[in-house]
Amino acid sequence: MEDEPKLAEYLRRALTESNYIVDVAHSGTDGRYLATEGHYDLVLLDVMLPGLDGYAVLQELRRGKHVPVLMLTARDEVEDRVRGLQAGADDYLVKPFALSELLARVQALLRRGALRSDSQDSTVLRLADLELDLVRRKASRSGQRLDLTAKEFTLLTLLLRRQGQVLSRTALAAQVWDMNFDSNTNVVEVAVRRLRGKIDDAFEKKLLHTVRGMGYVLEDRKP
Repeated sequence: MEDEPKLAEYLRRALTESNYIVDVAHSGTDGRYLATEGHYDLVLLDVMLPGLDGYAVLQELRRGKHVPVLMLTARDEVEDRVRGLQAGADDYLVKPFALSELLARVQALLRRGALRSDSQDSTVLRLADLELDLVRRKASRSGQRLDLTAKEFTLLTLLLRRQGQVLSRTALAAQVWDMNFDSNTNVVEVAVRRLRGKIDDAFEKKLLHTVRGMGYVLEDRKP
């Protein structure tokens, strides 16, 4: 959640290029809705947000969510950092910051969240016998290791997070490749075809389906 459009877009692109799936909210109200209603492995939370400030959003989150929170702020006072950490933030980063430090902190929080979880459920996505480990960056089906490229891993992550939901080529292009969809390119179709070959071709039950005229959906369809 970041109210500065240029910084928000910069962070979105950087995280997307690092193969993370990213949603952006520019106000505390929108951020609270996304964070409380959705499923996220990490929240980047700016302190100064319109509507609700970061502290108020954090309080809402901590009432029912245990997602790791990295707070971003231009305030460099010790009391501000202490307030954020006491409110439930897992880490605190003061602007301006180096992108490399932000990415390192993101990775550390994701690892920490996985280690202190009582189970792997928060970091492993599943559908039928398909399994994706977000921390170890491994995928398997029926116990067989799937050799995925970085983009295929990101694409499968998105499809698993939205399992049962039809995703258009436009949505996939924006989320996975960070690009506006061009009807003259077949990058999405090629990637989906290659992914389907790895997760479906060797197995009787098919999980990745094409919905004609709409897009693609990952779901366990009953016979």
